[in-house]
Amino acid sequence: MSEKLGLLVLLEAKAGKGAELAEMLGGALDLANAEAGTVSWYAFKTGDDTYGIFDTFADDDGRKAHLGGKIAKSLGAMSELLASAPDLRFTEILAAK
Repeated sequence: MSEKLGLLVLLEAKAGKGAELAEMLGGALDLANAEAGTVSWYAFKTGDDTYGIFDTFADDDGRKAHLGGKIAKSLGAMSELLASAPDLRFTEILAAK
């Protein structure tokens, strides 16, 4: 298993801003693809105003690089779209297929 660590970011859009947040998340795929230390990257929607990002990394260096990268910086610029600060959770991958 190449991925050992993960990062889960839960996002809540302000009322009426969900489509705009979804578009920005979808546009971040190219940034994720350019990150050598990011094994996998997913942007997802769980409800009308709830979204998230899940990433996996082979090691902590890859995760740290991602947290200092362009996607993390763009989340800061999305503050006008978010109802609250992103809920950032560090994960450890126990099993994967």
